[in-house]
Amino acid sequence: MTRKTKAQVFGRIQLYDGDAPKGPPITIVGREWWALQQLIEAGDRGCTPIDNPAPRWAHYVWLLRGNGIDVETIHESHGGQFPGTHARYTLKSRLSIVGDVEGVAA
Repeated sequence: MTRKTKAQVFGRIQLYDGDAPKGPPITIVGREWWALQQLIEAGDRGCTPIDNPAPRWAHYVWLLRGNGIDVETIHESHGGQFPGTHARYTLKSRLSIVGDVEGVAA
């Protein structure tokens, strides 16, 4: 039986504490990288699972936080047929992208 390989999208980021780099660059992979890109593009308005559909936003944010990336969760109310609350995620960390690469991972 042959082992399948799948394409992985990943990027490398550098976190900052003020003007100084905070630790070595970090590699972010897959959906976690996608979520970080969505947060960067959204800026101060942030992302919601409604505006940026993905199956597991809370998990992607949890993974980002595990890498030292500060993501704020704002709970917002919504009405409609099924009223309740939803999360809006905003990126609070200062970072720069030091590599954006598509590769093949096993």
